[in-house]
Amino acid sequence: MDTPARQAAPPALTAAPGATAATAATVAAGPTAADAGTTGVASGTASGTASGAAHAAGMSSDPLYAQVAAHYRQAIAAGTMPPGSRMPSVRTLMGLHRVSLSTALQACRLLESQGLLQARQRAGYFVRAPRPTRLARAAEPSQTQADPARFVGVHERISDILTRGIAAKAEINLSGACAHPSLYPTRALALHGQRLLRRRPEILGTQPDPQGLLALRQALSRLALNAQIQIDPSQLVITHGCTEALSVALRAVTTPGDAVAVESPTYYGLLQLLESLNLRALEIPTSPHTGISVEALEAAAAREPRLKAVVVVPNLQNPLGAVMPDAAKQALLAACEARDLALIEDDTYALLCDTPQRAIKSWDTTGRVIFCSSLHKTLAPGMRVGWIAAGRWQPRVEILKYAQSRPNEMLGQAILAEFLAGGQIERHLRALRARLATQREQMVEALSDELPVGTRLSLPPGGPSLWVELPEGLSSLALFDAALEKGVRIGPGLMYSNSDRFDRFIRVNAGNPMDEAQRRGVAVLGELCASMLRAR
Repeated sequence: MDTPARQAAPPALTAAPGATAATAATVAAGPTAADAGTTGVASGTASGTASGAAHAAGMSSDPLYAQVAAHYRQAIAAGTMPPGSRMPSVRTLMGLHRVSLSTALQACRLLESQGLLQARQRAGYFVRAPRPTRLARAAEPSQTQADPARFVGVHERISDILTRGIAAKAEINLSGACAHPSLYPTRALALHGQRLLRRRPEILGTQPDPQGLLALRQALSRLALNAQIQIDPSQLVITHGCTEALSVALRAVTTPGDAVAVESPTYYGLLQLLESLNLRALEIPTSPHTGISVEALEAAAAREPRLKAVVVVPNLQNPLGAVMPDAAKQALLAACEARDLALIEDDTYALLCDTPQRAIKSWDTTGRVIFCSSLHKTLAPGMRVGWIAAGRWQPRVEILKYAQSRPNEMLGQAILAEFLAGGQIERHLRALRARLATQREQMVEALSDELPVGTRLSLPPGGPSLWVELPEGLSSLALFDAALEKGVRIGPGLMYSNSDRFDRFIRVNAGNPMDEAQRRGVAVLGELCASMLRAR
């Protein structure tokens, strides 16, 4: 009798309806404990010679159970193993991948924790079907052309919303775009800090390197390989979060009065930044599914002679959660090359994607892409450590960073460098992504249960944020005010554009564990929306 994975595991892989036995065997072929060569799942299909996520035991720092799980996760994402498909039994996994019982069980349980498999009594593991939702899929933007570039005038409005939100001290905070503190490795980071201070107390009296601690820059160069970027540590500058990286990048490539193309909607902090630099925002229509419209950008660029740069978040765009397809990323880079525009890439959220994503910078051969990122969302929100790789503008960026804020302090950099060098980051990111995936789905279920008919959203492929379109006739600002009075805080859509077109949208944070308070907050939103619709 086969070894159970919970109860009894299935004896073999069941292929999708219409699939051949060869297809089932193809999916099952993956990393083994004895593999030493490179393995991979071809894009869009599961390849017989195995898993690129795994690389094989000798080629990856991931535990073997995670490599096996990654192989099947990619097959599920590609549709090769659709909902309802049966996983190979634990004994089959042991034979196919030449792993132990413990490793096979851990792989299945990891996939279950990520919401991809479900265990059935006396039947084994099956690919889990997403819970049906009555919410319609997020709509494409109704606007297809960019507005004329204009000076940003939202700082006062954004400041008012932020000030009122903070002052209210809402009991339930559904705004923000970060995970709960318990989901970050705070204890491990604290231990690194304690050991560092015992071992190297002089670090507190050491003048920082203007570019940032070399050990951290080396670790970040290795981390960038996840996005298929090869960056020499000498080409990195450590910044105070990604916001400073964006600020320095914009100052390097523009002068006051210039226009900068941005996604619409976009992160309100970027709008505040543009306003503070006396730059004009050219808002480009952006799909909640495929990102910025390259066609609309090209048309707008032909009409705007002072357009100097484009700022994009191609992987998990804030607030939409969109991921640009690789072809669209390459088309955007080509358009910037053709128009001689600086392309400023904000990669803050990329490591939170459920599946690995390439950065636009990975296709850059001319130094046109200024790559900005941080560890704020992925590892240590309280440390605000970011970095920038500025390509052809690197010398100017180094001078501007030094003039603007001087080097970052050393202790935080050293703590992060030691954590990254210890190989703990991949394990942490796997756990964080899995937890966020569960919380996103739980939040979507709660919103589906509570918000009125006509609400729309799409589940993004990673990250903590959900972009919710309210039914016709509702105002996000009115909902924000009414919810604050009930002790609930949200992010109204008016914050994310220089125009009023997103007043019917809200950004909801799924970064906190779904508990009674979170459910109560969503229920309050539902009651308020229903009341507002009745009052129309």
